[in-house]
Amino acid sequence: KMAKVNQATLTEALEKIMAFSNGEEIERNGETVQGKKRNFTETIDLQVTLKNYDPRKDKRFAGSFKLPTVPRPNLKVCVLGSAAHCEQAKDLGFPHMSVDDLKKLNKNKKLVKKLAGRYDAFVASQTLIKQIPRLLGPGLN
Repeated sequence: KMAKVNQATLTEALEKIMAFSNGEEIERNGETVQGKKRNFTETIDLQVTLKNYDPRKDKRFAGSFKLPTVPRPNLKVCVLGSAAHCEQAKDLGFPHMSVDDLKKLNKNKKLVKKLAGRYDAFVASQTLIKQIPRLLGPGLN
């Protein structure tokens, strides 16, 4: 059974979590606990359940929510595409590779791993997506 949480309790809990992750002392269960500063970005997941709402039947909620900060500001994406998609990527200023560029890698593991390390994500054309494993081998996994 789920319980309702009032806003003050939720805000206090989040403030304690943030203070603990910054290395400050907090009080938990009547005792003082020293936090520890981490060398990575910590995240908090919040799960919300709505009463009397079936997402398969009801489509009451639609839209988007803009986050106050960008989650990955330096995300590097490479377009693997046909000539038309490479031209669009070039016009927009995105890095791109065509089928001929991928064939030049010739399943060379070192070159494929270097390519995979250079970018955070890849976007591929519909026509090219099935050819990628054959062109590059298993190095992008």
